[in-house]
Parts: sequence; C-alpha cells; structure tokens
Amino acid sequence: MKKVAVLALVLSLAVLGGQVDAANVGDTVSNVTIRDASDNPAQIPDLGVKVLTVFYNDADAADLSDPVSDALKAKKFPEAQYRGQGIANLKDSKAPNFIIRKVIKGKEQKYNTKILTDPSYALKNAWGLANCNDASVCMVIGKDRKVKYINYFRKSNPSNAAEIAKIVGLVESLIAGK
Repeated sequence: MKKVAVLALVLSLAVLGGQVDAANVGDTVSNVTIRDASDNPAQIPDLGVKVLTVFYNDADAADLSDPVSDALKAKKFPEAQYRGQGIANLKDSKAPNFIIRKVIKGKEQKYNTKILTDPSYALKNAWGLANCNDASVCMVIGKDRKVKYINYFRKSNPSNAAEIAKIVGLVESLIAGK
C-alpha cells in the first residue's frame, strides 16, 4: 500500500510539474494572478495578445532594467503590437512594501504604464524563475506565450549595449512576425 501511495505522489508531482511553466527559452508561460500597485488582484495584460517584455525586478535591483526599458521606449513600438510590463518582486526586498509602492508610482509616471507586484513569489514559482534576489529578470515573450529571451541582470552582470541591442532587435523581429 505504501508503494501505491508513493507512486501516486510521484505521478501527481510529475503531472503538476508538467503544468508549471518554466522560464526557459522556448517554454510557454501562463498568466498568474499577482497584485497591482494598490495591492488589488491583477494579471499580466496582453499576455498572448502582444509581444511582451516583462521585467521582474527585486526592488533592490530595479534600476538595472532601466537602460533596457529606456531603449525599448525610445523605439516607440506600436501599442497595438507591443507592451512592456514591470513586475516588482516584493518578497525579496528589504524595504517595506509601502515604500516600494511609492517608488512604483514614480516609475508608472516615468514609463506611462502600470507596474504590477508579486508579494508572494506567485509569478516566480509559476514560471520557474531561478534566484531573483538582487536581480532584474528581463524576459521577452511572444504572442504565442513562448519565452523568446530571458536574462537575470545583476550588479555583477548588468545589461550592456550589445545585450540591449539584442533585446530590441528581437522585439522588432517578433513584431514584424519573423
């Protein structure tokens, strides 16, 4: 009987593992309920509809994605085909959530967008992200919900001109349908 229970547990975990989306290039991601800047339930807008650049940032490393965000914003991609989405990883931050939410409001104004929050690793766990502490995770996701690019920018591995050009070029090609 114990063998049957163990086998059932292993099979359950295998099935669940197959349903949990991993954040590797080529994998498909699903939408997850996280929170908006006012702490209301929210999901990632336009997932599966537009080409997305998702920035999943530890508040302690959020500025690491700014050069990429600035380069993408400068391209003025058509809003009907592209969306950039910031998500604050509140769980790893040393700062209190109310302070982070205040900073988020400033970034929302700067980038004319809504920034979501993940206070409980809901997105990190659902997408199988690696260690996000002190990282700005940059992901490009196609209209097919497949991960086309992922990189963990850290202070020891910040974005550089070549990497930014690679991301911008990828977004351009996905918008063009290539």
